[in-house]
Amino acid sequence: MSAIFSRKNAGVFARWWWTIDRWILSSILILVVIGILLSFSSTPSVATRLNLEPFYFVKRHIALTPIALIFMICVSFSNSLQVRRLATLIFGIGIVLLFLTPLIGYEIKGAKRWINFFGFSIQISEIIKPVFAVFSAWMISEQIKDVTFPGIVLSLAGLVITVVFLLLQPDMGMTFVMIMTWGVQIFTAGLPLVIIFIFGVLILLGGVLSYFVFPHFQTRINQFLGSASMDVNSDLYQIKKSLSAFSSGGIWGRGPGEGVIKRYVPDAHADFVFSVVGEEFGFVLCFIIVAMFCVIMGRSLIKSIQENSIFVIMATSGLIMQLCIQAFVNIASTLHMIPTKGMTLPFISYGGSSMISTALTMGILLSLTKKKIGETYIF
Repeated sequence: MSAIFSRKNAGVFARWWWTIDRWILSSILILVVIGILLSFSSTPSVATRLNLEPFYFVKRHIALTPIALIFMICVSFSNSLQVRRLATLIFGIGIVLLFLTPLIGYEIKGAKRWINFFGFSIQISEIIKPVFAVFSAWMISEQIKDVTFPGIVLSLAGLVITVVFLLLQPDMGMTFVMIMTWGVQIFTAGLPLVIIFIFGVLILLGGVLSYFVFPHFQTRINQFLGSASMDVNSDLYQIKKSLSAFSSGGIWGRGPGEGVIKRYVPDAHADFVFSVVGEEFGFVLCFIIVAMFCVIMGRSLIKSIQENSIFVIMATSGLIMQLCIQAFVNIASTLHMIPTKGMTLPFISYGGSSMISTALTMGILLSLTKKKIGETYIF
């Protein structure tokens, strides 16, 4: 085994091992292990409420984890051109499926975001999220190299089409992530600050308009600003229970399996899994989780700064923006800092679509941040 990964070995696995960013890879694996640990703690009570076998979600989570990791590693073997081609292909297929979602999808909590494929529920917006970042980066970077190429227009068209289909579901959280991804990329591309300012104003106006157009979005804002609700399915009820869980957990937590929030909060295995972490494992594990996301973000930014390829810089910035926004939104909504958005915590929450999407994101990120042969990095 050691010979396979030897520096003297010129094989594909050895080259992969000595060029991959092992800080990012290690952080991913730590988060994956924490996610498996949390599945034992957070999902049995949910399965029991749904009249399922107690370890139903645990078994599915553990079964999907190696598939996601293998998928991530396979993608990480790709080079920059292969990543672009793969992402563009998936993006094209995803747009078609995103269009079909409101027509053939099924509704949960007032939104049609899921399509059923042979007994598996797939959230198409999760899959299309990372490949949009790559497609957009490719288009914009091509215009930077050749000013006659309409790259910004093509990337903006991809954004508009995606956002329109997301709003038909509606999925305000994912819409926000997509818009912010594109905004970060055009900022990275060096567009004038006036254009970026106008873009920011349009986002603000769009948010205000959405409050009056989408009842689901309006309800979440009202619950965030309003008084407590006795409805166990309401966001505010879950948030109040979540805050109580953090208070109960303290620094070291109550111990694995000793938490009570998962018995009362419907989404304790998904959107509110961070509260289970806080109650059972305390501030310590919460800090470790946040630290791992910071390592992934920091290492990716360091690598992108040292890159010569504008495509790699823009794609990396977009992917990191997506990962960090999703993690921040999940954690911040659990702590009642912002309204709930229905976003999972990457690597930690239960959810097949989220896990595959995160695996695709990290596979692309690992591919783009690989050390080039003969190069050295500062850190």
